[in-house]
Amino acid sequence: MSAARTDAREFMAPEVAHTILQRSLGVGLLFGAASLVLALLPSTREQFFHSYLLGFMLWLGISLGSMAFLMIQHLTGGKWGMVIRRPLEAAMNTLPLMAALFIPLAAAGMPYLYSGNHEAVGGWAGWLHPDPADKHLVEMSHSYLTVGGYWGRAAIYFAIWIGMAYVLSRWSAEQDNPPVQNLAPRFRTISAPGIIIYAFTISFAVIDWVMSIDPHWYSTIYGFIFIVGECLSGMCLMVIVERILMEYPPMSFLVKPKEVHDHGKLMLTFILLWAYFSFSQLLIIWAGNLPMEIRFFARRLYSGWQIIGLGLVIFHFAIPFLFLLSRPFKRDARSLVKLAAFLIFMRYIDLFWYIEPSFHKTLTFDWQYLLDLIVPIAIGGLWMAMFFRNLRSRPLLPLYDMHAQEFLEYVGAAHD
Repeated sequence: MSAARTDAREFMAPEVAHTILQRSLGVGLLFGAASLVLALLPSTREQFFHSYLLGFMLWLGISLGSMAFLMIQHLTGGKWGMVIRRPLEAAMNTLPLMAALFIPLAAAGMPYLYSGNHEAVGGWAGWLHPDPADKHLVEMSHSYLTVGGYWGRAAIYFAIWIGMAYVLSRWSAEQDNPPVQNLAPRFRTISAPGIIIYAFTISFAVIDWVMSIDPHWYSTIYGFIFIVGECLSGMCLMVIVERILMEYPPMSFLVKPKEVHDHGKLMLTFILLWAYFSFSQLLIIWAGNLPMEIRFFARRLYSGWQIIGLGLVIFHFAIPFLFLLSRPFKRDARSLVKLAAFLIFMRYIDLFWYIEPSFHKTLTFDWQYLLDLIVPIAIGGLWMAMFFRNLRSRPLLPLYDMHAQEFLEYVGAAHD
């Protein structure tokens, strides 16, 4: 089967994508309205911004993790990436939405996130209102951790991410029309430094937005934990999307057990990396036993929060690891998609464990924690609506890419 003899309309996303778009938008608007009401209430306003940061980091991570995987595919090639290349691009192109959603967080949320918490275990003053007696924090709040620096660096991060996404997307769009082109060298030119730039920018971003909640605590491996979590959640979303689309042409023709198997192996890889980096952080801090460093785990391994930590060990690592050791499981799209959806939920729990103990001394069943569901669902509804809008705008395969034609021939041979 050759792309040159194929109508591009045959490779457009099926009508189910439009249905999911409409439903996602409805969910996003409904939960967004509820979130806005709760944000305006003085009793829930602080918790709203805690939840907003949680939801924002979850969905931003899927956008950036998808962009990272897209660049990895351009660097390495392989049929595993061709079948999900356009979904990866659709996820990457939600970054303008995430940039817009960052504005309320920075404009109104900073006093509720970076003013400190004196009630938590090892309480602290935030960098937004430092204790005058804390000379180091005062110096930091006048040099790096400043409101202007917070805004300025965020603008740089988003400009870089959106710029890379724009270039990758624009070059990919050129392959929707003849003649057949091999743009792989051009893609590699931006992807090679792009992976490094992504790693640096997201590391600094999570320092600014999450780690600086407690400005006295630091971890040199913190950024890598977020990078691995983002890549894992991005691949999990691709598994979910390909499973939905596999019920309809053209994905029913393009996706085969081998590609599903490859995606399962990538999930296993990043689960192992997440466990390795997370344990390394715990081991290094535990061995050092410095008061300023152990405060992170002192808050998260006691007062009820240890239940979440133990749950992450079991459900984010041990059980998925055992399932993904099975080759038949990784080749079964029906089974793999359930695990992928569960792992995105566990990524949410992981972020919850990183963010919420900074503001609450003990884990209690407070009704305000409902905001930790309502706000991320609102952001996720809008994100999914834009994702499926992007997915419907182009064929599900860059038909005039030389490697796409080779992929079509390979798929055609496999179905003969």
